Amino acid sequence: MPTYEYRCPNGHEFELFQRMSDEPGAECPECSEPAVRQISSGAGFLFKGEGFYITDYRSDDYKKKASSEKGGTGDSAKKPETSPSSSPTPPPSSD
Repeated sequence: MPTYEYRCPNGHEFELFQRMSDEPGAECPECSEPAVRQISSGAGFLFKGEGFYITDYRSDDYKKKASSEKGGTGDSAKKPETSPSSSPTPPPSSD
């Protein structure tokens, strides 16, 4: 069941576990006034451990290519190293 946030006209705020099918509205536990459901951002969720990810259903060929790129053993992942001394020098001027 989700947790909903409520606020009464007297400024008291409280949370209430309700079914999604229940009518919005509750009575304040402090002053017994009718409270109004507040708009909330909702709860965040985290992916931890093993679970269902889109990459779980990739083909074996894709997984092999991805692991070779990840390990850096492929030539396409390497870039040639350049240094300032390896750049071509301009020809001498004839002044």
